[in-house]
Amino acid sequence: MTDTLPRQAGAAEAAPPTPAASRVDLGDLRVVHTRHWFRWSIGIVVLFVVAQFAWSLVTNENYEWDVFAHYFLSEPVLQGVGLTLLLTVVSASIGFFLGTLLALARLAKSPLLNSAAWLFIWFFRSVPLVVQIIVWYNLGYLYPTLGLGTPFTTDFWIVEFPTVQLISAFAAAILGLSLNQAAYSAEIIRGGLLSVDQGQLEAAAALGIPPRRRLTRIILPQAMRSIVPNATNEVIGLVKGASVVFVIALPEVFYAVQVIYNRNSRVIPLLLVAVVWYTIITTILSIAQYYIERHYARGTVRVLPPTPVQRARHWIAVQWARLGDSDSSPPPLEGADAAPLPPAAQHSNGDDAKFGGR
Repeated sequence: MTDTLPRQAGAAEAAPPTPAASRVDLGDLRVVHTRHWFRWSIGIVVLFVVAQFAWSLVTNENYEWDVFAHYFLSEPVLQGVGLTLLLTVVSASIGFFLGTLLALARLAKSPLLNSAAWLFIWFFRSVPLVVQIIVWYNLGYLYPTLGLGTPFTTDFWIVEFPTVQLISAFAAAILGLSLNQAAYSAEIIRGGLLSVDQGQLEAAAALGIPPRRRLTRIILPQAMRSIVPNATNEVIGLVKGASVVFVIALPEVFYAVQVIYNRNSRVIPLLLVAVVWYTIITTILSIAQYYIERHYARGTVRVLPPTPVQRARHWIAVQWARLGDSDSSPPPLEGADAAPLPPAAQHSNGDDAKFGGR
């Protein structure tokens, strides 16, 4: 009778803790971030180099930014930019059209088509672009006249043209750029077609789908994911490669700035004009490449990644929410084609931040 109460007190002290007492609030734990010393060191060095270069751009008077601003939107330069874009668009369109035909010929079962396509690609990839343009421009030395008539003769009784009048400087540039581009784009397109699983083609053939529809609806959409990055590189290279037409005195942007700085001896600011225009065109093409790749990625990913614009809008929403007094958090960053989260998934209760919560 005398030791009942002490034993009960000891039993109470030795009792296991209840589940409520064993819960740990994650909000009370201190988060220690990993320190990437090497990464930060390299970042500081890169930032210093960029800042030093930016400072030199502002303080170095030899750049002559006033001359740059004077000629950047001048009429000869704008006409040169327009001609560069025209050469790029026309040559890229013809080049990729011929490249598609050459790629299909390389994949054809006909040995004649296969050999002819291979010889075309081999020849135009072997000859430098500037040589091709000069040869086309001077084709009149080899063939004074071109036309249609009796085969294997020079009797052009149907139609006849003087070669010098038929192939102008612009036509020679288009021929050189287009045929050179066709040789390279043919291999890009062929590589993209070969990247598609052969089972896709076999399944489409087993379903009785016509060959043309197999190519346009099944093979090409899948191959475009491999074709687009390389094709964009070729188009960007074509923009800069169009500068070689200055050898035949076509006034594209590089030729235009050359003419100007040969007159006023302001070489650096005029070259900067060309550099900035090439950079603007390349940037626009790179943005177009991003969205084209995003379009053709819909068949391989469930949710498309957010675009830079969506990331920027989400960041602004987060910063705006931090300035406010409301406890509600901004919606999570989602892909453009993803379904919005239900309200129950966007907000959680306090028990989810604890171990052992129900």
